[in-house]
This record gives sequence, structure tokens and C-alpha cells, in this order.
Amino acid sequence: MTLVNVERIKLFTTRSPYWCLAAVFVAVLGFAVIFGSVDGGRQASTSVSQLGFNLGLPIFMVLAALAVTTEYRFGTIRSTFLAVPQRPKVLIAKTVLLAVLGGVVGVVGGLAAYSLTKTLAGDASTDLQLSTGADYRIVLGHGVLLAVGAIIAVAVATMVRQSAGAIAIVLLWPFLAEQLFSLIPTIGPKVQPWLPFSAANAFVSGGSTSPFGPTNGPTPIQGLLVFVGSAVVLWVLALVLLQRRDA
Repeated sequence: MTLVNVERIKLFTTRSPYWCLAAVFVAVLGFAVIFGSVDGGRQASTSVSQLGFNLGLPIFMVLAALAVTTEYRFGTIRSTFLAVPQRPKVLIAKTVLLAVLGGVVGVVGGLAAYSLTKTLAGDASTDLQLSTGADYRIVLGHGVLLAVGAIIAVAVATMVRQSAGAIAIVLLWPFLAEQLFSLIPTIGPKVQPWLPFSAANAFVSGGSTSPFGPTNGPTPIQGLLVFVGSAVVLWVLALVLLQRRDA
């Protein structure tokens, strides 16, 4: 816990985490305002209220990546490793801190977005309710996705060690790379729904159905397992590289 607390202090001594957190909530709540207001809220639904996380997740991953690359940029990572020679402990502490922060931000943001959308829509939408397990998964599940996304971002940043490269990866991967994969003839449309971030979307959009229509992707549980599995693989690879390379 001491290491986690140290990482917390280091994280919030810079301005970037505050700006990133503000941007996450602006994205999540901004979309909630839009969809809760458009057409009197008649098109709003539980899934639609959470669409802001399509932007919020990559932004939070930028925060997590910067928590790692900033230390390399200013050379403080050397002091960290001198104070704590066991490098795995440092990586674990960073990962735990950012995963917990992601979980809290995801849950708070999800509930706030749902409440705001419902307040604006009023009784206009019959699909905006928390009455089933699927509804709760859609609203609260983003806490899981932001936590796992933080693990992926920490892993990517540890391997890349440069802010520009890490930010480019965590932004372009979900926004562009996986979408372009579907353009590959024959196998693209079949494989694309099973890629990490597309699979993660299945966890919070109902699997074979989403706000944008039917897909041939995984079920919610399968989607979560793919996302978590990808994070574990990347994190282990990052740990191996961290131990082999110089600071």
C-alpha cells in the first residue's frame, strides 16, 4: 500500500491527470445531455446514455499512459528504481492505482450519465431504466472497462516509454485500427468484433445487439474475457521488457 500511495502522490503532482479526468467527464456527460435532449428524449435508452464512454475510455487511457511515460520523460524513473529495486513492485503499484481510479471513474461516470439522461428525457423514453441485470451491466460495466483499459495503457506505455507514441497507440487503437481491420476482405468482418476494444463494447452493449444494430460479435461475457485476456498478455509482456531493459 505504501508504494501505491507514493504512486498516487506522483500522479497528482502534475496537471495532466486533472485535465484528463475533466475531459472524461465532459465527454461522458456531454453525450448524456445531447441524447437526453434530442427529440425530447424519446430516442434515449440505457445503452445510449453511456455512449460518451466511447470517447471517455481512450481519454482515461491517455491519463494512465502519461502516468508511466512522464517518469521516463523527466528521468524520475531512475530514482524510483533506485528506491525500489524490485521493478515488478513498481509496475504493480502503478497498475493497481490506475485500475482502481478507472473503476471509480467508470462507475461514477456511468451513474451520472444515466441519471442526467433520465432527468432530461423524463418520461419520454420507456427504454431508459435500470430494471434488469443487463441494464446494470451497461451502466456499471464501464467501471470494469476503464480499469482494464488502464492496465492496457500502463502496459503499452511501459513498452513504448515515450508519451507521443503511447498516446498515439491508445487513441488510434480503439478509434481507428480496429475499425480499419473490418475492411480486410473475407476475414475482416468476422475477426473485427473479437478484437479487444470491439469485444469490450459487447460487454456494455448487449453482445449480439448494440445501439447501432446487430453484430456477429461475442456475448457480453466473451467480450469481457477477450478484453481482460488482452490486458493480461500485454501487461506480462511489459513486465518482461521492464526487467530486461535499462531504465
